[in-house]
Amino acid sequence: MRVTKFGHACVRIEHDGGVLVVDPGVWTDAEAVDGADAVLVTHEHPDHLDAERLRATDAPVFTVDAVAAALRGSAPDVAERVTTVAPDESFTAAGMPVKAVGELHAVIHPDLPRVFNSGYVVTAGDRKVFHPGDALTPPGEPVDLLLLVVSAPWMRAAEAVDFARLVGAPRNLAIHDRVYSEAGLGIVDGHLGRLLPDTQSYTRLPDGADL
Repeated sequence: MRVTKFGHACVRIEHDGGVLVVDPGVWTDAEAVDGADAVLVTHEHPDHLDAERLRATDAPVFTVDAVAAALRGSAPDVAERVTTVAPDESFTAAGMPVKAVGELHAVIHPDLPRVFNSGYVVTAGDRKVFHPGDALTPPGEPVDLLLLVVSAPWMRAAEAVDFARLVGAPRNLAIHDRVYSEAGLGIVDGHLGRLLPDTQSYTRLPDGADL
């Protein structure tokens, strides 16, 4: 299995010849979707969903109803190859088993409505990778790698630490990292490095680097 970090919340998971891309948004490098066999989208916010990135591939797209509805209005050509998924639904994408996790975005502010959000547990051989989207909903099963949100208008650094502890993955890879400056990310890196137990590692990679 190979996991490549692209811009912000986007990752590319490759296993046994299959290429699965999650959340290619407006801050995602264009090459992230090159050769994709399937794309997963967690929710409708533009840092996770960009029609132009989806137009750059002809791969099927799996996502929630709200994203499918948005694409029918703004990008009907893309909407034609969208499959909607529901919480706890299992399906196959790019030859890999996937389970949808959760239903709602984290609370940004009580006065703002919560959008729908699905995390995804991807099974690549004997390893499980969890992308939560913009939510702090645990996967409900052990995973080997957590794609950990480390900066967002809706979270504190303490929440990132507590979520990583709750999920308990032995490896944690930082995502959602375009919101803070390098100085701010350095502080979060320090907290995660100090406060996660010895059984859990934490890594933040530059765009284009992989595990």
